[in-house]
Amino acid sequence: MNREWILYEDEDIIVCRKAAGIATQTARVGQADMVSEIVNYLARKTQNTTPYAGVVHRLDQPVEGILVFARNRQSAAGLSRQVAENRVEKYYYAVVCTSQSDRRGTLTDYLLKDGKTNTSCIVPPEVKGAKKALLEYELLTEKACMGSKIALARIHLHTGRHHQIRVQMSNAGMDLLGDYKYAGQETTALSGQMHMKDIALCAFRLSFRHPRTGKRMDFQIKPEGRCFQQEEFLAFYCL
Repeated sequence: MNREWILYEDEDIIVCRKAAGIATQTARVGQADMVSEIVNYLARKTQNTTPYAGVVHRLDQPVEGILVFARNRQSAAGLSRQVAENRVEKYYYAVVCTSQSDRRGTLTDYLLKDGKTNTSCIVPPEVKGAKKALLEYELLTEKACMGSKIALARIHLHTGRHHQIRVQMSNAGMDLLGDYKYAGQETTALSGQMHMKDIALCAFRLSFRHPRTGKRMDFQIKPEGRCFQQEEFLAFYCL
């Protein structure tokens, strides 16, 4: 565990920055993941105990951003309750390829996950297993890039569905750069020209109540992905 990844820690929680390309948790032998990194880090500090790192929410492997893990089962239950009740505030930056004229808006859809293909799609609300997905977006600024228009979007995620931002934003005409699963041909071609391996998505802000004290906790970071380092985007981060 890189010590710089840790934003906060106490006896109940540990808040970390996950780099793009690292899984939150995986069963694959030899593949790095955040849970293993945290357990190993804590094991070096508490040599006589078996560390606990409870997963309460996740980020897709190609996505960077903030994660909070529980250090005991009581904290895990408290944080999971907040997640289930949508009381954890989650904000993202994304770089999108778009012709969208609406600078801001609210997207409400119903998503259905296909476990066999590890994808989600938008379906009518009456479809069995469909879950409501809600987010707000704002396009902060835009620029021309290799014959296309890209924009920096700030997203407030109100529900945490599988691949929610990627699916809803793409359906609304705002494909995420680096998303080869849901994006259209123009964005896929542009992502290839830019040699993008990860998705231009960063969970830059996370707010929740401390599971033991009830204190409001708020954490923010600036995205590190190469796609976010456009000169026109830099002034907007963490404002």
